[in-house]
Amino acid sequence: MFSKLARVATAAFALTLGAALLGTGAGTSQAQPGPPVVGGGSGIVIDNTFECTLTTVGHDGAGRLVGLTAGHCGDAGAPVAAEVDRGYGEIGRFVYSNTELDYAVIEFTPGRITPVNRIGNVTITGVGGPAQFPTIVCKEGRTTGNTCGITWGDVFATNVETWSQMCVVEGDSGAPVVVGSTLVGMVNAYLAVACFGPEVGTNMSAIMNDMNARGGHGSGFHPI
Repeated sequence: MFSKLARVATAAFALTLGAALLGTGAGTSQAQPGPPVVGGGSGIVIDNTFECTLTTVGHDGAGRLVGLTAGHCGDAGAPVAAEVDRGYGEIGRFVYSNTELDYAVIEFTPGRITPVNRIGNVTITGVGGPAQFPTIVCKEGRTTGNTCGITWGDVFATNVETWSQMCVVEGDSGAPVVVGSTLVGMVNAYLAVACFGPEVGTNMSAIMNDMNARGGHGSGFHPI
């Protein structure tokens, strides 16, 4: 998805720089009693190296505890730890990664997380369709926290992506994009300049349709 977005941006706006929002810095963590608290907006560490943001956590139609994040954050089989308590160890693994829509499904190990529907200033109570111009959307990212901005909409009529004017930088990949408490998308990339260039993300409706059509992990998903 990222390479496709970069090509579109170059053709349309003569922009030459884009970035998938994958963090590699050493974030801070603090041990806490019991399983780490994890929800949409939580920082996650993949392969003990890369840092991204969890989009949401919930159950699929088979009752499995699963989460979503950006697809470029990891491949199937990659182990996941909670950034809030790296020392706690593995909490789950990537089980599916879609490079075209740039989303991934994580299956959490039973008993290894405390799932919640609120992290920071974002609460997720349901999933909805993409935001339209000039709706204000907000996100909760592990790097830049809670930021909001205007929605430009599906600029190139892809039925998959929505552009918005929110501050995002590396490590915010996968961050939940909400209207109120409704999850409408995830953060995938920015174009041109970090925190100033437009943010581009995959719509939850496209992700849900793909998961349900594919079956298996994530199919029938509903948030905590």
